[in-house]
Amino acid sequence: MTGEWVDILKTLVWALVASVAMSLSMGILMFVWDKMTPRVDEWEELKKGNVAVAIVMAAVILTFGIVVASVLHQGTTILPSSPGMP
Repeated sequence: MTGEWVDILKTLVWALVASVAMSLSMGILMFVWDKMTPRVDEWEELKKGNVAVAIVMAAVILTFGIVVASVLHQGTTILPSSPGMP
């Protein structure tokens, strides 16, 4: 394998890791968020068309995505390079 193919493979593996981490973390986040707001049924409010709840939920999900993305990005820059790679 040439160096270019190794880089492509690394990118695909990190994309898979990021997808799995984001999926699992999002499930945990939604569970914790539901427990933190016991008197509000977010999903029912969303079905009713409550825009305020939709904005808050979108903000929580986007913020969480930014945090997970930055952690994964830092993980890729901390790992040592392959021998012969800059």
